[in-house]
Amino acid sequence: MTDTTAPALPANASTQGIVRKVMAMVIVAVLLYGGYTVYVGAAKIAEALSHFQWWTFGAACTLAFANYLLRFLKWEFYLARLDIRGIPKLESLLIFLSGFVLTVTPGKVGEVFKSALLAERHQIPIARTAPIVIADRVTDVIGIAVLIAIGSAGFAGGLVWALVGLGLVATLLIVVGSRTLSLGIIDLVERGPGPCKRIAPKLAEAYEALAILVSPKNLVLPAVISIGAWLLECMALWVILHGFGQTTAIPLCLFFYATSTLAGAIVPTPGGLGVTETLLEQGLTKLGHVSDIFATAAMILVRFATLWFAVLVGFVALTLLRSRPVEARASV
Repeated sequence: MTDTTAPALPANASTQGIVRKVMAMVIVAVLLYGGYTVYVGAAKIAEALSHFQWWTFGAACTLAFANYLLRFLKWEFYLARLDIRGIPKLESLLIFLSGFVLTVTPGKVGEVFKSALLAERHQIPIARTAPIVIADRVTDVIGIAVLIAIGSAGFAGGLVWALVGLGLVATLLIVVGSRTLSLGIIDLVERGPGPCKRIAPKLAEAYEALAILVSPKNLVLPAVISIGAWLLECMALWVILHGFGQTTAIPLCLFFYATSTLAGAIVPTPGGLGVTETLLEQGLTKLGHVSDIFATAAMILVRFATLWFAVLVGFVALTLLRSRPVEARASV
């Protein structure tokens, strides 16, 4: 193994610029949430919250954080498979959690921010680690599709969503698994205009890493971890509904949360905003027979306990990371 000596990013310039943009996005999203609350009836939601057992919200946040810790195991697994060594575990954890500041990007692709931090602090080329985000999304979709299949028992159209998710995964695995097809696509990019010619070599480098991460031997364990991790977030919905005195069955909660999450990941909106909320609320009311006000309040709380809590965790982790000196240079 040899140390990578690629130029470091300008001191904090690019990552700080990204964070500023995310902050603006978060403010807009919070305003939209506030406007939506007013639209559906702030007084009615306040009445529902007055009967809410707030300890369940804390329990939901705890379940969400346990999800992050399980997914950190995937991050470490992928780094090891790419032969990236020498990053202190606490630093690696803070880098991983810092990626959550970009949770509100479409499909969470902004979590490539983790790669920018690795490049900034350990001079590891972004193209080397950015494929981890794609591999992470692939195993997440596998995990979510499995949960949808489990929760869809008894729903005539429930398996459709599971098949859609598995279809997307299968398509990506076919493309990545075929070296000829993948390099052919990269070659087409290289034949494009100026900017395409410049990124083609980076795409080729990224493909080599991605091919390693989604090979069959490196796919099973991360997929199993994803099932467990997303199960915890599905249970966060069940816990919050319990806080409102609702007795929605756990399989239904798996189905509602997983399908809305998958749809939010497929539709290119920041953090699935609008799509995830709508499907989750409709599932609770139409299939779960939860009253409109409780469904709306539960939807808002579970999104704060998962999506917005993740952003908060990301900012805290990034602040702690910025206060740490670089202890050692990783090797690849």
